Amino acid sequence: MKCAVCEKKECYEGKDCTGLADSVLDEYSDDELRGLDAAASLEAQGYMKLTRLEEVMAFARNMGYKRLGLAFCIGLEDAAGIIEGILSAEFEVYSVCCKVCGLSKDELGLSGFEGGSISSCNPVGQALILNDKKTQLNLVLGLCMGHDILFTGRSNAPVSVLAVKDRVLAHNPLGAVYSRYYRRKRFNLK
Repeated sequence: MKCAVCEKKECYEGKDCTGLADSVLDEYSDDELRGLDAAASLEAQGYMKLTRLEEVMAFARNMGYKRLGLAFCIGLEDAAGIIEGILSAEFEVYSVCCKVCGLSKDELGLSGFEGGSISSCNPVGQALILNDKKTQLNLVLGLCMGHDILFTGRSNAPVSVLAVKDRVLAHNPLGAVYSRYYRRKRFNLK
């Protein structure tokens, strides 16, 4: 598949260019269909009206979720506190900082670091703690590249990204795509 460079995008009009539509339809579980319905309802009612945070809340409401998890980077602790406060008005929220358990990079045997006092990020610990709290939806806020993947792989609850980490572009990785300067300078694209 090369959908990103397809000029027709006939799927938007309902054409199945893969021949997989029937088998894919059979793959959806009842819970997945419920989630798809909640997302479609959210899009229909909130399109261009709701922020991502408001969409998260509406989706959780539509799914009947009561317990939310927030796995966040310590560099975004201020934002995490505000987000937890907003979500806590309606949901039971458990937040877990990336440095949870205080494991050192040295004791984990991570390369490129010396002096065992540097605390490591712990995405597996974040997931295990939220699994223990039986969260129904987990949100990722600014976890490092790779740590977000480990967290998502270990989370028992579905995961959605509230914001990704981009230390260069103020947590806006699409800035590199939409900015002609970055496209030319970093990727040799026009």
